[in-house]
Amino acid sequence: PADVALPPGYRAEVAARGLTFPTAVTFDEAGNLYVIEAGYSYGEIFLPPRLLRIRPGEEPEPVLTADKNGPWTHVEYHNGYFYIAEGGQIEGGRILRVSPQGEVQPLVENLPGYGDHHTNGVIIGPDGYLYFGQGTATNSGVVGKDNYQFGWLQRFPDFHDIPCQDITLTGQNFQTDDFLSENGGKHRTGAFVPFGTTTTKGQIIEGELPCSGAVMRVPLQGGPVELVAWGFRNPYGLAFNQDGQLFVADNGYDDRGSRPVWGVGDYLWKVEEGKWYGWPDFTGALPLTIETFTPDGSQELQFLLSEHPNKPPEPAASLGVHSSSDGMDFSRNATFGYEGQAFIAQFGDMSPGVGKVMAPVGYRVVRVNVDNGIITEFAANYGKENG
Repeated sequence: PADVALPPGYRAEVAARGLTFPTAVTFDEAGNLYVIEAGYSYGEIFLPPRLLRIRPGEEPEPVLTADKNGPWTHVEYHNGYFYIAEGGQIEGGRILRVSPQGEVQPLVENLPGYGDHHTNGVIIGPDGYLYFGQGTATNSGVVGKDNYQFGWLQRFPDFHDIPCQDITLTGQNFQTDDFLSENGGKHRTGAFVPFGTTTTKGQIIEGELPCSGAVMRVPLQGGPVELVAWGFRNPYGLAFNQDGQLFVADNGYDDRGSRPVWGVGDYLWKVEEGKWYGWPDFTGALPLTIETFTPDGSQELQFLLSEHPNKPPEPAASLGVHSSSDGMDFSRNATFGYEGQAFIAQFGDMSPGVGKVMAPVGYRVVRVNVDNGIITEFAANYGKENG
């Protein structure tokens, strides 16, 4: 706790130790604390995801230990049940309803969570629906060598991004080594299609539900998936403010793969139902065709879509480049302070290997005034491990 810098009047305390990949916490009606362990990490580390009950001075008590289909990315307690977003690296994404006794009921299954990004951020809306985010399979719309390095392409060679509505392509194709074949050679791959599949100008890709890069919802008891908004890259953190407005923390593009994008931050979005937010052709309402976003020595970025569903909205706030701005919530407590402001956990990055990070970023919690987009550091980890 001494390594965590906080504003005057606040202090950090240890609630639990010895956890592996903890990703979210929630509280039941009695104020008891629960935490989930993801069960998966990039680098192809697979462990059983777990839901744990935390009691002061005691070892974490498992409520549920699940099969290896992580990562578990968020948990929400509501009216006697836990709702868990299961990422789906093995069997596809799911939304689980879990009783306090550890009994599991899948409410939604077969979500497209096999790829780079997963099924995220399950929350209960003021309308009584269950909302969740679904990340994209790829960095910027095209399956390539980076997805092979992530590990999922070997398991699911036909997997790719799925649009939420019909789209028309410009027909761009990208050449890479055929790393799935023992014979080598080259492959050309288009957008929104499996690796090694080409596309043509004017080709229409039919939209489906569930889809990639979207916020969706279902009735609390389960049912057909409904689209809320799309055109996100990795809508990880979801939260409603005190006025019932939905906000989403979204991870931006990386400088990698067949269509690398340079210097793009993460965003906080105020979600308007039915809107498209720009992925894979815009970032923060700016077109990727601006020269700034093309990495040195790379082919100039062009649009993948010949028509865009709408002009992308402006973000509510622009967060740090590769800060990995993830879980979020709003302060609703006058005693805690900053009522109505968003608090966003930034996982952070220390690696210059992504092509954008010159020094460590993230490793902190920021608060955001959503009325003006001003971002202020709230809690920062200045421990030795983070330089």
